[in-house]
Amino acid sequence: MVQRTLIWFRRDLRLFDQAALYHALKDSREVVPVFIFDRDILDDLPAQDRRVAFIHGSILELQLALRQAGGELVVRHASAPTAIVQLAREFGVDAVYTNHDYEPAAVARDEMVRGALEQAGVSFATFKDQVIFERDEILTQARGMFSVFTPYKRAWLAKLDAFYLRAYPVQRYIGSLARLPPQTVPTLTQLGFAEDTLAGLPITPGMTGGEFLVEDFRQRINRYHETRDFPGVKGPSYLSVHLRFGTVSIRELAAFAHAQGGIGAQTWLSELIWREFYQQILWHRPEVVSHAFKAEYDALPFPNKPDWFAAWCEGRTGYPIVDAAMRQLNQTGYMHNRLRMIAASFLVKDLLIDWRWGERYFAEKLIDFDLAANNGGWQWAASTGCDAQPYFRIFNPVTQSQKFDPQGRFIRRYCPELAALSDKDIHAPWQARAGVSAGNYPAPLVDHAVQREAALALFNIARVAGH
Repeated sequence: MVQRTLIWFRRDLRLFDQAALYHALKDSREVVPVFIFDRDILDDLPAQDRRVAFIHGSILELQLALRQAGGELVVRHASAPTAIVQLAREFGVDAVYTNHDYEPAAVARDEMVRGALEQAGVSFATFKDQVIFERDEILTQARGMFSVFTPYKRAWLAKLDAFYLRAYPVQRYIGSLARLPPQTVPTLTQLGFAEDTLAGLPITPGMTGGEFLVEDFRQRINRYHETRDFPGVKGPSYLSVHLRFGTVSIRELAAFAHAQGGIGAQTWLSELIWREFYQQILWHRPEVVSHAFKAEYDALPFPNKPDWFAAWCEGRTGYPIVDAAMRQLNQTGYMHNRLRMIAASFLVKDLLIDWRWGERYFAEKLIDFDLAANNGGWQWAASTGCDAQPYFRIFNPVTQSQKFDPQGRFIRRYCPELAALSDKDIHAPWQARAGVSAGNYPAPLVDHAVQREAALALFNIARVAGH
């Protein structure tokens, strides 16, 4: 048993079923919990970034929970690699424990930390925590990466058993927390961020917020397959931000869905498996961060009209379902999953703008932004990724609107200038009867039928050249 271990919290902000925390408590006489507001990440973010407010709220709750358990949370605002080495020296630890992070920049950071700690005579151990299966745990029979979802899902489910769903019994060893003097958490203002970015939004950070949503979703999961695609009703779990920052446990969620059975729970479990599918793609093919998974589509000659991109970002394309989706994103930091597909398809296939532009915009705005899922979703919609939508299947924004927001409930919420239109007219205001007012809503930026043909031609050129 080592004398003292530092546990570095990152995207695992909870005191239950947390792999690195469990191992640190079990292996050590004393455990020092730390969190770094990493300047290498935060210094490039806008002051209004909602993710930082969510993290900050979660850290305040984590510190309180640690105090109630007899410990304390040490918080720093610094470059993480430098701060971790300094904290290891300051607290005289023998080891630093943390959980795996699979993003390329995080992998590089952790290797830097490992090297610096080893030079200081401190060991560095990382553990699997944010996924059920990682890296090379699910491979094809040829020991390669899966690039098609359905066989990946089949292999994932075949490997699943009670061992992989078992929770880490953190509470059994919680007495190993080090007794430290009270520590301060810098305010959002001191960190350089606005204090009120979550005000008025139905988002509660931390373990409390995650637990509330889990309990709420337990009551609705059996109808998930019927409700998930309709943004005007309460269908999703809304747990994505909590999964992103680890204020819930993936093992608890997967175990519940797996045990629940039924089409609703199975459909939601499939969504959790999609999340891990994209994680393993990013791990095996880190170049997808900036390049198309399908090399032949990496340099598609998109016109990339800046004014069209600005109209898409601001929710004024003239297509109500797209504009309502973008306004939801801008106002709340959240976008319904069906709408993410519609908005992404419209940007790439109707406006002929490179998917990387849209992916970057989502990365700036989404409070649940996850690199693997965001990249995978955009490349799916753009037909450039693995197991992606075929390039010739192009969402029609009007029929998507009619199908998934039939009464226009969602559109009316975010495009109130269209509220007076009928359920029929609201999906395509330009087709409304003479004398029907659409307020000051803009005319369509493009003709979908014309742009569809242009998109097909653009992809065909690349496809032929690739052969």
